[in-house]
Amino acid sequence: NENALKLASFYNGTKKIIAFKKAFHGRTSLAVAATDNPAIVAPVNETDNVLFLPFNDAFALRGAFNNHTISSVIIEGIQGVGGINEATPEFLQTIRSLCDEHNAVFIADSVQCGYGRTGQFYSHDIAGVNADIYTMAKGMGNGFPIAGISIAPKFAAKHFMLGTTFGGNHLACAAALAVLEEIEEKELMKNAKETGDYLLSELKKIPGITEVRGRGLMIGIELPEDKKEVKKNLLTKHKIFTGEAKPNVIRLLPALNIGKPEADRFLNALREELKG
Repeated sequence: NENALKLASFYNGTKKIIAFKKAFHGRTSLAVAATDNPAIVAPVNETDNVLFLPFNDAFALRGAFNNHTISSVIIEGIQGVGGINEATPEFLQTIRSLCDEHNAVFIADSVQCGYGRTGQFYSHDIAGVNADIYTMAKGMGNGFPIAGISIAPKFAAKHFMLGTTFGGNHLACAAALAVLEEIEEKELMKNAKETGDYLLSELKKIPGITEVRGRGLMIGIELPEDKKEVKKNLLTKHKIFTGEAKPNVIRLLPALNIGKPEADRFLNALREELKG
């Protein structure tokens, strides 16, 4: 995300960024400045070049474009740390349209929500439009440290414009290629959709859950305040590790190759804990 925001500014020579409430884009320099969490933004990272708008609010988005010269809009197709909140297709289409109109760059943060997790390669694909830059990491190496950006042809690639100490590591690239082959050969995006649909359907039947959100194998399970111990109990009693998001959301991000047996094990454990 750091490189994406930098490339966007190089491209159009401007610096105002639109990000969204509850967004998480990273912990370094500009990426953390575009993250809606003051607790991890050091004074040196503070800037007035980032506008935080309400998520899925097209009216606020149009107002920002009318009142500022915008360099880029960065958005997660599904907010992860923010609580599994989906960007609507209509909102993503509006971003595309406004970026085209104002020569701004549409950045699709796919670090957590991309790489097949939702049943499509990028979660933003549900809108039927292309971003200018896609950022990716996490699932890209299946645990091996690697990240990258995919850029539109309109960006002129230049040597030394972007770079990292360990960028282009041969072993990491081999791991990433193996992941792509595995996704394709074992139809893991299809599996993510089918297993995710099953989980979502079954979760919505379980009493005691406030709300179920998400798509594919990126699912948020919002629980009542008096069920805060459920996540810890899933780990300690059932040996099932899950993520979390505030205030009380279980963030479910399993491997793309899980099947119905693993899904049922989780569902049974969750039912047991919610009964208690």
